[in-house]
Amino acid sequence: MDTVKLYLHSMGMLLKSHFQYPVSFFMQTAAQLVMEGGEFMALLLIVDRFDHLNQWTPGNLYFFFGLMAVSFYLTEIFGRGITGNFPYLVRSGQLDTILLRPRGVLTQVLCSATDPRRITCIAVGVAALVMGSLQSPVHWSFLKALALTESICMSMILLLGLFMIEAVFCIFSVKSVELVNALTYGGRSACEYPVDIYPRPLRILFSAVAPFALTMHVPAAYILDKPLYGWPVWTVFVTPLAGLAVFAVMYRVFRLAMRHYRSTGS
Repeated sequence: MDTVKLYLHSMGMLLKSHFQYPVSFFMQTAAQLVMEGGEFMALLLIVDRFDHLNQWTPGNLYFFFGLMAVSFYLTEIFGRGITGNFPYLVRSGQLDTILLRPRGVLTQVLCSATDPRRITCIAVGVAALVMGSLQSPVHWSFLKALALTESICMSMILLLGLFMIEAVFCIFSVKSVELVNALTYGGRSACEYPVDIYPRPLRILFSAVAPFALTMHVPAAYILDKPLYGWPVWTVFVTPLAGLAVFAVMYRVFRLAMRHYRSTGS
């Protein structure tokens, strides 16, 4: 509980620091809205030319887009310390000061940064979810709401685990490795659409290596009443745990990598 209180307190202070410059914050937030809104508009224009994509209707595709947007940008807000700040901490030598403190390294890194500008991107994602659920249409129930909530939470944890791959590389190489972005930012772009539209190698990649298909697409297909693999209903609440498994593995790897950390100085 102390760790949770520390994290919430740190997030509160970081948010206050962002709001000290309201004009700058507003302009940057508006820029994020334009970029994410532009992506959604591009999807609307593309989908408007087709009646369906495999078994998926336009409303289904909006739902997938929204689910990925909400999950990814919530991770960007609350996990910015890992998703964007860790390489800077290594290059600047500030990670050394973190090692001197009694709290765990990962806890302090997560408490080191946040990005509230992404709130408008989440708003676009929510709008896409609402539009998709209305056009599909989705007949909501308690189980479907639970599946949606679990999917978002486990996808966030999965994304944190994938971004920790970059953190591990930074420990050894100092600079971030762009190849890792194929799983993080590349995975975000690719998995805005159902995984079954892709060729077999990509389906394997996003099912076994970066399992967005398990944390996101299986629950989404259940919510849309179009089971992705024809699995029993109970699997919808089990497959998202793949995100937790990836995070657990990468947390262990991260701790092992920190044993080999060498300071870059100041």
